Amino acid sequence: MDTVKESIIQEVDSHSRELRDLSLRIHDNPELGFHETEASRWLTGLLEKNGFRIERGTGGLETAFKATYGNGKPVFAFLAEYDALPGLGHACGHNIICTCAVGAGIAARKAADAYGGTIAVIGTPAEELYGGKIVMEEAGAFENIDFAMMVHPATEDTATTGALACQNIHVEFIGKPAHAAAKPEEGINALEAMILSFNGINSLRQHIRSTARIHGIITKGGEAANIVPASSAGEFIVRAAEPDYLEELKERVLGCFRAGAEATGSELKYTWDAVCYLPMKNNLTIAGLFADNMKNIGRDTRIASLDEKAFGSTDMGNVSQIVPSIHAMVSIADEGVLMHSPEFAQAAACERGMKGMTDAAKAMALTAADVFSDVQLQSAIRKEFLTA
Repeated sequence: MDTVKESIIQEVDSHSRELRDLSLRIHDNPELGFHETEASRWLTGLLEKNGFRIERGTGGLETAFKATYGNGKPVFAFLAEYDALPGLGHACGHNIICTCAVGAGIAARKAADAYGGTIAVIGTPAEELYGGKIVMEEAGAFENIDFAMMVHPATEDTATTGALACQNIHVEFIGKPAHAAAKPEEGINALEAMILSFNGINSLRQHIRSTARIHGIITKGGEAANIVPASSAGEFIVRAAEPDYLEELKERVLGCFRAGAEATGSELKYTWDAVCYLPMKNNLTIAGLFADNMKNIGRDTRIASLDEKAFGSTDMGNVSQIVPSIHAMVSIADEGVLMHSPEFAQAAACERGMKGMTDAAKAMALTAADVFSDVQLQSAIRKEFLTA
């Protein structure tokens, strides 16, 4: 086992320059969700060069892929994200996520050769905004996967991540235009309906669970100040730690919008997104292995308490509900540097970010080696998943 693990570390080191260059190239060429054409091509090109079999368009998504090496069971998957944020580029560090997954896959070939089994690197587009993994999961892309993991850049090293269930709602109010000074009584003010709804949601926030969140923006408010707004629109996100409470909260949010429509005489139209992000179900057995491997390469990694507040959402949560999984974090910036900020985008291209990427690749591949080498450990992971 020690020999296999040493060879895994050496394998990542031997590819570190190539992985660094690829990560920076993706960072310098950000592509939005479902449009990650170049990133997908570059990632699969490196995997194919290292002996992986490539399936493109996985789950019906053009920029998704599944790369496999080895044969038989178990199948251990490293998940890659590579979409950027509108206007901010790789301010969530997805250039690091995808290259550490590829680096882990290449290095984990040593474990597959030694113990048997299959390594999979699965490219998952459009994590931001669109929930690409949810689309892929519904298409059966993860059905034959036994274990899965990914590592996200952050400001601390953790083996687990909390994530909230989440769903977006798109709202529109239809009113009636009129001259705002000459005949205001003839109009129906759709903007007022939106403002009343917004204020209702602000009041609702005081009376929801501490792990729930509601936030949104007005995307349309009218055409001109002297015209009673005939239409308004907004986008809102509802989050909760428990799927059941999410459903309850969705109804309460809808009540705010219905009240705005009723108060003004506007017509309410709304659409919930088809995809619903589920909470993260971290497998603590896999997390313990990953934390130990991170510590062994010099990174003091903790297992975050599952009752710690989680304020974000990820489509990895949906994968974790059907496959024993973890969503770990690797530090690339100091505490206080916020994700989805220009500062975090800079961190995702700095030397500390590249060191985090190669360290994460090593720990991921070492964790796969632990699992491949021990049938009893595989059973323990599955038992925890089924009983948690």
